[in-house]
Amino acid sequence: QVHLVESGGDLVQSGGSLRLSCVASGMEFSVHDMAWYRQAPGNQRELVASIDHGGMFMDYATSVKGRFTISRDNEKKTLYLQMNSLKPEDTAVYFCSATYPYVYWGQGTQVTVAS
Repeated sequence: QVHLVESGGDLVQSGGSLRLSCVASGMEFSVHDMAWYRQAPGNQRELVASIDHGGMFMDYATSVKGRFTISRDNEKKTLYLQMNSLKPEDTAVYFCSATYPYVYWGQGTQVTVAS
């Protein structure tokens, strides 16, 4: 059974930083492309950042480019999202997802940025 378990969400002041982690089990982590999504109340889930299976190619939503960094450690089966210069509009539940070749989702971790 596949599990993606996110951690690292917290309440932080505007301008602060957080590092999210997502530990995978029950899947071949190193062959999967991965991504972070987020969903704020009343909004659709949106793609924040993605990374290919080898960790060579990353892509970011325009709203987070230059502030967030996605990375992975295939030996540890862990996906990361370093978030700097956080803004209140970054407040959301953040989800880890495997996107290719199979799609899996984590349960999410809450990030709240206070102004």
